[in-house]
Amino acid sequence: MIKTGTILGDRYEILEKIGTGGMAEVFKGKDHKLNRYVAVKVLKEEFRDNDGFVKKFKEEAQAAAGLAHPNIVNVYDVGDENGIYYIVMELVEGITLKNYIERKGRLTIKEATSIAIQVSAGLEVAHNNHIVHRDIKPQNIIISREGKVKVTDFGIAKATTSQTTTSSAMGSVHYASPEQARGGYVDHRSDIYSLGIVMYEMVTGRVPFDGETAVTVAVKHLQEQMVPPSKYCPEIPYSLEQIIKKCTEKSPDRRYQDIGDLMADLKQSLVDPDGDFVQMVDLDEQAKTVIMTKGTTSKVKESRRVNLSKDEDDEEEDEDSEDDEDDEELSPTVERAMTIAGVVLAVIIVIIMLLLFSKVLGIGKKSNTDTSDSQQTEQSADEEDDSSSASQGNTVNMPSLLGKTYAEARTVLEELGLKIERGESEKSNQYSAGQIIAQSEESGNSVKVGTTVTVTLAAAGSTASSDGTSSTGSTSSGTTTTTTNSKVTIPSVVGKDENAAKSAITAAGLTVGTVSEASSDTVESGLVISQSPSANSETESGGKVNIVLSSGPNKKKVTDVIGHESSRAQSELAGDGFKVEVKETYSDDMRAGLVVSTSPDRGTYVQPGSTVTITVSKGREQVTIPSVSVGMTYEEAVEALNDAGFKGTVKEATEYSASVGNGFVTRYSPSKTVDPDGTVTIYVSLGTQSTTE
Repeated sequence: MIKTGTILGDRYEILEKIGTGGMAEVFKGKDHKLNRYVAVKVLKEEFRDNDGFVKKFKEEAQAAAGLAHPNIVNVYDVGDENGIYYIVMELVEGITLKNYIERKGRLTIKEATSIAIQVSAGLEVAHNNHIVHRDIKPQNIIISREGKVKVTDFGIAKATTSQTTTSSAMGSVHYASPEQARGGYVDHRSDIYSLGIVMYEMVTGRVPFDGETAVTVAVKHLQEQMVPPSKYCPEIPYSLEQIIKKCTEKSPDRRYQDIGDLMADLKQSLVDPDGDFVQMVDLDEQAKTVIMTKGTTSKVKESRRVNLSKDEDDEEEDEDSEDDEDDEELSPTVERAMTIAGVVLAVIIVIIMLLLFSKVLGIGKKSNTDTSDSQQTEQSADEEDDSSSASQGNTVNMPSLLGKTYAEARTVLEELGLKIERGESEKSNQYSAGQIIAQSEESGNSVKVGTTVTVTLAAAGSTASSDGTSSTGSTSSGTTTTTTNSKVTIPSVVGKDENAAKSAITAAGLTVGTVSEASSDTVESGLVISQSPSANSETESGGKVNIVLSSGPNKKKVTDVIGHESSRAQSELAGDGFKVEVKETYSDDMRAGLVVSTSPDRGTYVQPGSTVTITVSKGREQVTIPSVSVGMTYEEAVEALNDAGFKGTVKEATEYSASVGNGFVTRYSPSKTVDPDGTVTIYVSLGTQSTTE
């Protein structure tokens, strides 16, 4: 069991648990080597002896380790210490997109589009590295406090060269593509489908397919047509609705074939929201059924094999040769029968798949991964590919990379204009797992800018210590020690403050369970009122102790009304016995009329009758359009807009004018106010229009 204070890899100190998922727990940790906070994902104890789960956990690390992008939660390190498998990731403090949607009901068009663009940017990097995420959903998208959108949890990601999929790769059924639902071949277009469902939910506040069971939802993905988002969001622009429709086509061939094309259309929709630029792939209604010959079938299979993966040619040739022996010319009647049988088989597979998955991993139960994801967060600087900036000449001195992680080495080399490549991993007694133990270019040598340096990493199971031994697990002598639980006496923490109580519990070899609050007229605020189990009783080492803290004499908690309509918030707070004052402020995140913040803050315990101030959004602050002066040129008009605080798009148009001379500005459109990042058209006079008698 991982306890507070545990050190992993001689550098990562476990500080507190921040979430639990199906197969792993996530802790907040501190990297003492680089003096930064990180998220440490640890495989649950009950899965550590299961080779399948260990393999899946390592595959997650491998899938995400090579993906460095501002819109992806970065993986810093991976290790295996005394049977504890862990992944060290970027710690992002923020909120999941799922919680954000639930808070706001539905997002503005501009906000939803911006989020979709950032998710697309992250997925583009993954797809370019031949990685399919396969579980894109709002729970796996984090919005940091700074507004940066990040994709996380590559737990079921798989290389695009793979031609098979299993039930464990299903992902969340509400966002699963039809091919995932039927257990078929999955590629990058499945991520595009899932992102389309996410966009639908952002603009409507609901998912397009829902039902009482996961099987029901999966079948709807396969068979039912999606209700157009405009039914629930009438203000959705035509272009964005077309984008969502194209993303969520049942057939992968009718979706966007490249995430970059999707991103381009999303950006275009911001400029031309009502434009008809989305190219939908329509089926040819006049097309006739063609019975393919064995030769044609073979050519199609060969083409598909080349496009999918050159690395798997030999394996696929064996499969194709077997298939060719069975290929026959099929009549339309037989084809229809086979289609029906295929649908029935797909439904059966989905049922079996979901039952097995839920039994093994607990899918279907409420997951706590949102808590994990929402706690994760962003570093202060985005990693950019700017490898040329560090070098003034054609050669640079090769630095030593020994002991560094792959991510650390990549940063160092890119600053020097060098490239990095991961070689085979090897066991090491000198370095910990994930650290570099060898490099192809010797340190101190001069190397050409652009050179690729191959590094060797310490394999899982490698441990470095001053005496060559470890306290548990495998020792230097090859023996294994086993830790058994023993009975411990529970200390009394009643009357202690929260920190002292937690320290006493952990010092006794126990873990802190739930921490709740209750009012008390006798116990000072912040001190422990009661504990469970009771003091002086015995329990297993590592057992949980729950504590209740005093909130003071009969105080009431300030209800969370952020995101609520002002009138509703006032009613709720007044109903709790508080006086309510209202202030207003401009907000880029909350539409006009919604509560932005409260004072005292939500969750705070205060005396009934106290005043709670709510700050209500006035919407986005508008830029006042400056007046047009006589004789103003186009350039002067643009400068006037910039001086007024306008940072959006400026367009130029012309018109005839009898009162304004040729080349001078006649007017702005709009003429009064505009969003800071909106669009303003400046009209320039063509002079007086000539007439023909």
